[in-house]
Amino acid sequence: MTKKSLDRQNRFRSKTYGFRLSPEENEVLERNVLLSGLTKQDYLIHCIEHRVYVIEGHNSRVYKALKNEIDYFLKELEIRTNLEELPLDDIEVLEQLLQIVKCIKYKKRAQFKTDMEPRQ
Repeated sequence: MTKKSLDRQNRFRSKTYGFRLSPEENEVLERNVLLSGLTKQDYLIHCIEHRVYVIEGHNSRVYKALKNEIDYFLKELEIRTNLEELPLDDIEVLEQLLQIVKCIKYKKRAQFKTDMEPRQ
């Protein structure tokens, strides 16, 4: 019999949840997970519990995600003349990106509390 895998608080995670996302929602989720440096499971748990998580600026995965997002937005801003032309999903990712860059510039780490506001 295999050994049970426990979390940090010695709890066994035996429940599984599945849900559907639109392709656009999935893209936003994937981008936010990459920027956070967490696993998708940990990111979603932090969102559910409104927990603070720390983004380390020297994490190579986070650094690569930041670079890719900056490149993406530079290309988008060459195409568009106004930020208001960006889709809401892109604006949300851009806000998170700018917060991360601002915090990392001064502290080499960024603390985030996930806030889940319903979108209209």
